[in-house]
Amino acid sequence: DDNYPTPTSVSQKSTVALLVRPSPSSPSEKPTPIQSGILDTNLHLGFLGRHLLQGLPARYTSQDASQPWLLFWSLQSLSLLKVELDQGNKDKAAAGILAMQNPAEGGFGGGPGQAAHLLPTYAAICTLAIVGAPDPSSKPDSDNVKSITPWTRIDRRALYRLFLSLKHTDGSFRVSSNGEVDVRGVYCLLAVAKLLNMMTEELVRGTKEWVRGCQTYEGGFASAAIGIGEGRWAPLGEAHGGYTFCALAAWVLLELEFPSSSLSSEKKLNLRNLRRWLVQMQGGEDELYGFRGRTNKLVDGCYSWWVGGCFALLDRLEERDGDVIWNPEGLKEYVVYAAQHPAGGLRDKPPKSPDMYHTLYNLAGLSAAQY
Repeated sequence: DDNYPTPTSVSQKSTVALLVRPSPSSPSEKPTPIQSGILDTNLHLGFLGRHLLQGLPARYTSQDASQPWLLFWSLQSLSLLKVELDQGNKDKAAAGILAMQNPAEGGFGGGPGQAAHLLPTYAAICTLAIVGAPDPSSKPDSDNVKSITPWTRIDRRALYRLFLSLKHTDGSFRVSSNGEVDVRGVYCLLAVAKLLNMMTEELVRGTKEWVRGCQTYEGGFASAAIGIGEGRWAPLGEAHGGYTFCALAAWVLLELEFPSSSLSSEKKLNLRNLRRWLVQMQGGEDELYGFRGRTNKLVDGCYSWWVGGCFALLDRLEERDGDVIWNPEGLKEYVVYAAQHPAGGLRDKPPKSPDMYHTLYNLAGLSAAQY
């Protein structure tokens, strides 16, 4: 801190003091799985099961407009732990999600009767993919595939009309009819369009250029961009881990459908700057190699995925194989030592409480580090 303490430097020092590898209180005490650096799967399954089947604590009432997300975080966490729901609970989850489909607008809201919005639409479609999508290896006319499934009850035509109604001429999308524009919504739309086989040139015309415009001088991506003439863009805000993942994943999805091999270098992403920024977001040994989401911010377990998950996408774009530029072994330490809560679930960092959001994205980051 150059001998000039600030609130930022004070927070950093107090955080580092808490980021230690836990150990038994005495040599004779048997270490717990967490103290041994092991993911305590049974502990976290108990946490997820309690919340999913018995109901969420009262503090989750603040997330009434995020009901599809709560289901997605729970079920995707179970998937990462290699647990599949029984058919009865799958049906309950699918019925809950379908009750949030907006019959007038298309798409899904944050709860029954709520307005359609791109972010809960993404969470809803991903949840239905987990519990209600047909087995792709099964033939449609076979006896073990029903003609009407939760997957077939998605109103694709209304959803596509909703997508087009949210589109701006610069290639960006609003997140809802009167909502803001940001790259999270664009990623959510593109991911849903890919899952439902509705990615068309009409839908994504100009979107790749807008996504590229969100890249900042640091190398990461801001929330949005505005055109300033002659094909130039001004990113709105600083580079952020969540926006960067969404922008990079959006670019990869667009590349899968509409490759840009013919584009000049100034119309492509600056992968060198992006790579540099991503690497700089990983903390050192004193931070147990966790990731932060922005320059000069504290490490946080959710960025295990939002930043740690970017490297596989980057490798795909660069066709790299075997040249690891970050520290996946270090990230494993952060997740198992700092993010695991001794009562179950995963968290931002000590002494925070666990929650569904951080449980999923810590597990997803651990998976990225392992595989």
